[in-house]
Amino acid sequence: MDAMKRKVMVVPREKLFPEGPFSGFISADGIDYGSRILSSYQYMERGRAEEDDRFKQPIGYALLYNPRKKLVFAYLRSSKDGEYPEKRLQGKWSWGLGGHIEEDDASDEDPVRYSMLREIAEETGIPELGRPEIMGYINDDSDPVGRVHFGVLCLIETAIEDISPISPELAGGKMLPLSELRGLCSDPEVTVEEWSRFALEALENHLKR
Repeated sequence: MDAMKRKVMVVPREKLFPEGPFSGFISADGIDYGSRILSSYQYMERGRAEEDDRFKQPIGYALLYNPRKKLVFAYLRSSKDGEYPEKRLQGKWSWGLGGHIEEDDASDEDPVRYSMLREIAEETGIPELGRPEIMGYINDDSDPVGRVHFGVLCLIETAIEDISPISPELAGGKMLPLSELRGLCSDPEVTVEEWSRFALEALENHLKR
């Protein structure tokens, strides 16, 4: 089936943000957006959802982190239409793994977590990982992609030191130290996904605790 015809989870904006939206990253210690998602979601064809900013598509967005080596898995999205259909994200670096929550994912009691682990397995070939820790949430209404998506930022610790993506959607990827991620963010020749910039800052602050 065409990816844009698949039904994905959406939440009405007014249900997610009754007090108004935030911008950037906020910690999970505050508002429980996870409960708001699970109490208010519905499903919509993805093609329509990508154009209707009255709704937000929740996305589990996981960082794979090796605490012993202090490495994070980072990857480059493919620039080819046939491999990565979302043109707005093609050719961008990212270190957030996850994706849209589809109807079949709702059979699990935690569809956000389930869909995220499913996407990680599809993209990296890693079938089992530790339980994700929700660090917080990402919202960015400043661009067309951000206006219709809402990130549930999670941290998954792993002892794995080397990861090679198996999905054609990813042009390449490897475990990198945080210093190299910061270097990618500051390199004018590189385009980094905006959510990954927020996620890097959140991770650095998390590790200082």
